[in-house]
Amino acid sequence: MSGPRLLLTRPRQDAVALAEELARHGVDSLIEPMMTIRLDADARLDLAGAQAILLTSGNGARALAAASPDEDARRLPVLAVGCATARAAQDVGFRSVTTADGDVDALVALVTARLCPDAGRLVHVAGRVSTGDLAPRLRAAGFDAVRVPLYDAVAASALSAPACQALESRALAGAAFYSPRTARLFAKLARESGLDSTARALTAFCLSQAVAEAAASLPWKRVSVATAPQQDALVACVVSAFAPSPQVGEQQR
Repeated sequence: MSGPRLLLTRPRQDAVALAEELARHGVDSLIEPMMTIRLDADARLDLAGAQAILLTSGNGARALAAASPDEDARRLPVLAVGCATARAAQDVGFRSVTTADGDVDALVALVTARLCPDAGRLVHVAGRVSTGDLAPRLRAAGFDAVRVPLYDAVAASALSAPACQALESRALAGAAFYSPRTARLFAKLARESGLDSTARALTAFCLSQAVAEAAASLPWKRVSVATAPQQDALVACVVSAFAPSPQVGEQQR
């Protein structure tokens, strides 16, 4: 290895982009998706009367593109929870994309500041399993908001052989988690594989405090939480943790 190695638990397409970003900072990756994204080929998306589309993940952006191939849909304003989700929407052809640059709280604040309840429906594109409360919160604020599931996030049933080998051989420095569901699933699979004790040598890098709490069932060496629920903040957290310590006598600048 050329540098510390991090286990990435995001769905593969998201993990590949994250691995490329980490590599630019000298951090190697082992991709071990806890979820496989499967688009719902039978899903129907009705955007009639919609004033905007709301996205809380890059997977939602890609599912939206698959379900909305016409150009009219791509002209609708898209409000995304964060920069990575906004980039995913832009990558699949949506033209008017605004990021809340934060979490669901920030997205609710952006919607209420930018949009009018009387201007039309809000369509939140999400997965079938969703722990968020975006649509109910917006309805409480007077908006006609609906959640439309367009994909499934299918949970992994076991850790892969390469992941087990890397854990057993202490070839990893840490693991990155973006959601409470993913963190809980990794902990479950590690216990089932008899590898839960290997967490004692690892740092868990978590996107938020809620994710950290979900990961807490394993005996991590350390749990590090990003300063903001954004990928850039998590990458900075990882890079900071793995930065070489100043040598004794080295001048500080």
